[in-house]
Amino acid sequence: MRKWWKRLRLIVHVRRFLPFLFEFFASREVPVRKKAISVGLLLLYIALPFDLIPDWLALFGIIDDFAVFIFILQQVIKMAPVSLKEKYNL
Repeated sequence: MRKWWKRLRLIVHVRRFLPFLFEFFASREVPVRKKAISVGLLLLYIALPFDLIPDWLALFGIIDDFAVFIFILQQVIKMAPVSLKEKYNL
């Protein structure tokens, strides 16, 4: 249940993560390898947009894309240093 609550909170506050993402990529604390992995995940999804639910199914297709975006954001948060997570209360 706790895992679902964290995901729901993440969905509601996606806009709040923009400063976090900027600092993640600008920070010297984050190794270049982790930054490259983060960008690679996003580029991989853009290059190979595998959909579990086709986009022509209106809202359901968008939910599929949003779920992948949230997954990538969760992976970026996991790779962030503790100090950055604490700063943004993640």
